[in-house]
Amino acid sequence: MKPEEPGGDRLGEDEGGDKPGLVARIARIVAQVLILLFIGPAIAILFYAVVPPPATPLMLIRLSEGHGISKTWQPLARISPNLQRAVIASEDAKFCVHGGFDWEAVDTAFERYREGGYLLGASTISMQTSKNLFLWPGRTFIRKGGEAYITVWLETLLSKKRILELYLNVIEFGPGIYGAEAAAQHYYGVSAGRLTQTQAAELASVLPNPLRWRPGTRGRAGTISARMNSVQLGTNGPCE
Repeated sequence: MKPEEPGGDRLGEDEGGDKPGLVARIARIVAQVLILLFIGPAIAILFYAVVPPPATPLMLIRLSEGHGISKTWQPLARISPNLQRAVIASEDAKFCVHGGFDWEAVDTAFERYREGGYLLGASTISMQTSKNLFLWPGRTFIRKGGEAYITVWLETLLSKKRILELYLNVIEFGPGIYGAEAAAQHYYGVSAGRLTQTQAAELASVLPNPLRWRPGTRGRAGTISARMNSVQLGTNGPCE
């Protein structure tokens, strides 16, 4: 036992003696956070394989901006094949053949960025689904990197049918309007299963900028409608 000074303090007591323990605790916390970031998306994706997402970060962000949240989950079988074909024709023509990334489009987007343009384009339906389920809007390399990482898990753990089902139920179609059913009811007064080819093309045409664009006001709907004729969904669902 160390001798005490008159005031009762131990001689030679190191006031910083607890620092190694503090460093170890911080290291454990950091390691736990990194592990959570690494496997967290996979756990959530497995959950979303069978359960509809209750909300997404984008929905909460828009809510904080003053927009409401209008959404009604519908299984893919109750969403018009016209809309399924329209979003594939509009957003990701190679959806059924790639593993989550359209590398030709990625190269084009990167070249545009190197020439002084914005970092945009090349986002497949799988990548957009990853972003909408877990991330925030933005075009930074950090967000894009997270999107790419989550997309690998998404394509590994889910079928193309489930990915498209998730996409069509969480994608933003307007201020506070999420998913095919809410969009069909809001803009056309019909269920998602009854959308015509023209209506589906008009809805798909707003996806690049749903806060500003409205169905029927963009000329690109005609182009999308024409491209829809070349999209084959398969007998047992998209890509099957």
